[in-house]
Amino acid sequence: MSEISISKVYKEKIKKLLIHNKHYYEKSSPKISDSDYDKLKNEILELEKKYPELISSNSPSFQIGFKPSKNFKKLKHRVKMLSLSNVFSVDDLKNFQKKILNYLNLPDSTNLEFSVEPKIDGISASLTYKNGKLVSGVSRGDGYEGELITENLKTIKDIPKKIEKNDFPDDIDIRGEVFIGIQDFEKINNKFANPRNAASGSLRQKNPVETKKIPLNFIAYSYGFLSENKFKKQSEFLSALKTWGFKTNKFNKIISGTSELVNNHNKMENLRFNLNYDIDGLVYKVNDTSLQTRLGNVSNAPRWATAHKFSAKSSYSQILNIEIQIGRTGALTPVAKIKPVNIGGVVVSNASLHNEDEIKRKDIRIGDYVKIERAGDVIPHVIQVDISKRPKNAKKFIFPNKCPSCHSNIIKEFNLSTKKYDAIKRCTSEGYDCDKISIEKLKHFISKDALNIDGLGKKVIEKFWHLSFIRYPYDIFNLDFKKIEKLEGWGTLSASNLKFSIENSKIISLDKLIYSLGIRHIGQENAKLLADNIQSVEKLSKIDNSFNFESFLNIDGIGETQIKSLKKFFSNKTNIKIISELKKYLKIKFSKRKNDGKLKNKTFLITGKLSGISRAEAKSIIENNSGKILSTINNKLDYLVTGEKPTSKKIIKAKELSIKILSQSDFNKLIS
Repeated sequence: MSEISISKVYKEKIKKLLIHNKHYYEKSSPKISDSDYDKLKNEILELEKKYPELISSNSPSFQIGFKPSKNFKKLKHRVKMLSLSNVFSVDDLKNFQKKILNYLNLPDSTNLEFSVEPKIDGISASLTYKNGKLVSGVSRGDGYEGELITENLKTIKDIPKKIEKNDFPDDIDIRGEVFIGIQDFEKINNKFANPRNAASGSLRQKNPVETKKIPLNFIAYSYGFLSENKFKKQSEFLSALKTWGFKTNKFNKIISGTSELVNNHNKMENLRFNLNYDIDGLVYKVNDTSLQTRLGNVSNAPRWATAHKFSAKSSYSQILNIEIQIGRTGALTPVAKIKPVNIGGVVVSNASLHNEDEIKRKDIRIGDYVKIERAGDVIPHVIQVDISKRPKNAKKFIFPNKCPSCHSNIIKEFNLSTKKYDAIKRCTSEGYDCDKISIEKLKHFISKDALNIDGLGKKVIEKFWHLSFIRYPYDIFNLDFKKIEKLEGWGTLSASNLKFSIENSKIISLDKLIYSLGIRHIGQENAKLLADNIQSVEKLSKIDNSFNFESFLNIDGIGETQIKSLKKFFSNKTNIKIISELKKYLKIKFSKRKNDGKLKNKTFLITGKLSGISRAEAKSIIENNSGKILSTINNKLDYLVTGEKPTSKKIIKAKELSIKILSQSDFNKLIS
């Protein structure tokens, strides 16, 4: 097949995919089966793999799925509709509870009480009631704003239009899940692909009359905005919902202790197939609402809740080969190349083997028949080997003792948290000395949560790297578009579109710039914390080996592990040069946090152990009330907060500088 023919085939497949995306996401009415849809996407991806120059901005590699419909007005949520973190194992569950106890400064023996409810696979909605009357209904959308679908929601029999109860709040957002029963779905399955699509498609009809034709259900489970919160327990609110006329799930329970949570999870997993609606796990919420308030949120998820997903879907396949992948932080990950196998509607050809120790422990060999498991968006991984089917020529995998890319030494790092050596081996090269690491760093730099450059995807980065168009992040802003438009599959228009996307990416927040640098252990949340502290790109560019990195330890969320990574990053001259060069091209903005709290313009330093509250929570309270944490005692300090066994030197110095010293009791009064 000629290059022109290949390009034509690719474009036709992309066009076909866009049509089906519209039916799948916008209309919730797929015209082809899930397997055929996946097959089409895989065909496109395979073409891109062989001919990376073909890749377009409409590639499945760039698609993020659902986009809010233009058929409805958008409305901002008064309280964000957050997503949930996920746990998949008993260890995950224990870790979730441990994080809560650590944050609240509670002993490990504390038996937390959880409100437990099934996680229905439907569409989330938020209903606003004022003076007992339903005034608006909104979809989740992106968590910040959703589609205004009030009239469609009003067609659901489970949703009260008016509530005349004396104890009903004057102003409240009631949240819940819209879904369709499996038996009802079977009656209309000629129109929708699955129950969730049926619910989504019905809610997003232009005409509410059409929505009314579908037997939708609504189960309430929480609240967003609430004018006056009188509920001390999540379970109390659920009980109130029933008295107000809302349906709640009959399997809601109050459970304490990991073993009881697991027992209930196993019971519901067995029961799920007998239910008249789809559930994919259980939701655990700390039952005490005052603890919910204290715990707050991290990024886009609450600290006080998680989803315990049911078992993953699995299948068997044969390992054809084992390859080493190198990530942007230098981690060497063994990946099994397997015979393609369909697992839960997705064709899988790669499976993670995690690390060298895991391969040895499970005695995994090239040629083995293995059980592959995938859960949600988690990368598929090898569960076990079927020894009975092991071929005679099955070959043991020898893990390399040098980086396969740059031949640098590889090491296992000592973990400061666990006090053990990591299982993962890493390349010891610094900066952009390793080609594989460099490419992965560049992919991270242009990713959705970083600069988000449309048309400059992972495949294009690899192509431009091998053509020597890009070596460092700042090279992106010096691309020769005349050369690009001459490449196969590009042309004047696509090159012009890329140029436009790059220009748009130049306006960026400081936290996104920090995140885009790909510093190990510095994710989105930590990048925001650092940006709040640094406040300008000028200060960022001046950080070097002489910088007092320990000052960052006063930031809630930044610990020794992060400090170690920052020191390593800023000790590298290439990284310093990259920041300096990026300054020339980027317009970096800094959004100052809200500054109208009761502790506005007041500075604090904490010494000693606080009672009933962790230092992290105390710092969080101060910062949420517009106060600031200092790292040292100086003339800029307003208050020294003392707990048990405070540092005597700090107290002496505070007295010398006439700084007000607060006991924990004084501090509690100040923030109450």
